[in-house]
Amino acid sequence: MSSYMPTLKQLQYLVALKQHGHFGKAADSCYVTQSTLSAGIRELESLIGVTLVERTRRVVRFTALGDRIVEKAHRVLREAEELAAIAEASGKPLTGELRMSVIPTIAPFLLPRLLPRLRADRPELKLYLREETSQAAIESLRHGNVDCVLLALPFPTGELDSEVLFQDQLYVAFPHDDPHDPPELIAPDMIDETKLLLLEDGHCLKDHALAACNRPEIRSNAMMMGTSLHTLVQMVDNGLGMTIMPEMAINGGILDHTRITARPLQSQRSHRDIALVWRKNSPREKEFRLLAELLRDAADLPQPSVAA
Repeated sequence: MSSYMPTLKQLQYLVALKQHGHFGKAADSCYVTQSTLSAGIRELESLIGVTLVERTRRVVRFTALGDRIVEKAHRVLREAEELAAIAEASGKPLTGELRMSVIPTIAPFLLPRLLPRLRADRPELKLYLREETSQAAIESLRHGNVDCVLLALPFPTGELDSEVLFQDQLYVAFPHDDPHDPPELIAPDMIDETKLLLLEDGHCLKDHALAACNRPEIRSNAMMMGTSLHTLVQMVDNGLGMTIMPEMAINGGILDHTRITARPLQSQRSHRDIALVWRKNSPREKEFRLLAELLRDAADLPQPSVAA
């Protein structure tokens, strides 16, 4: 039985190759040459005596054992990062690097008011952001690619910790004068399911909108075609239908220079919870709760003015 212990660098190379499926792209992500990454993986295979990756000219294919080792490698790398985080967290909180994923229906509307506050309050914090859909963000968190996620709940997060920052009201947005003289609150039964436009699968806002309406016929007939909220706004402004929009997007000016009217949705579940999510039992839990407090305070700031 071999007593060889893989190095963290070798495991990083293996995980990167699995993620990118291409030696060149994996090497770029690890900031090494392709030959260095390839040699590191070959050395790992040689010393443990098994084939992890089948190489052809066009395809990189992991063996069944390779896939199992990649899953374990994710955990090892995450634990190694958390070892360093323990020491960092014992010093001044929220300093150094922090990697955060933010979903697309939050990032462009909330970050402009959050980031200046964070820079002012925590100048030593180096915040690295990535925008990805809810499921991709949760997977990035589980695999240790990010430290926390700014997410909209409810969403199935599994064994993760979270702290709700605030509630984000849902609005019904429809073309000007269609309907004419709309009420101040829109009940779900007023929504024409044949005209409702929603985001594509992968965006949790679609599920929040359907849950808020709680009408099976809407789930069956709504057109799920929007790739972004900005795309939906353009379709609604051109009279192609109506949509459901979060309040933060409206406050962020997404309806400016359009003829769209928006009214709050009247429903028991007519809001989504904006939350910060992180791995359970993380040594940086106190930091994340402090970050949640800072984000909550910053979210209450007035919307920054935009120059004409």
